[in-house]
Amino acid sequence: MHHEYKTQGTCSTKIVFDLENKNIVKNVAFTGGCNGNLKAVSKLVDGMKAEDVIKLLKGNTCGGKPTSCADQLTKALEEALKAEG
Repeated sequence: MHHEYKTQGTCSTKIVFDLENKNIVKNVAFTGGCNGNLKAVSKLVDGMKAEDVIKLLKGNTCGGKPTSCADQLTKALEEALKAEG
């Protein structure tokens, strides 16, 4: 299922992604943010279980911010997992 998430507190403004079989992360794309780094994050998590991505990236910060684009991805995945039940 396709998901869109509006980020908070980061340079990126939106994350879009698909969850296949209710928990496999695919096709992650960030709008805005550090283009090269976010392309790399998207490639690295492609095909991973959402739960594993959450464990790996949750709580990651950026500079003095309490969150990061990677942390926002975990929030998006948590929301998507709840929505898909």
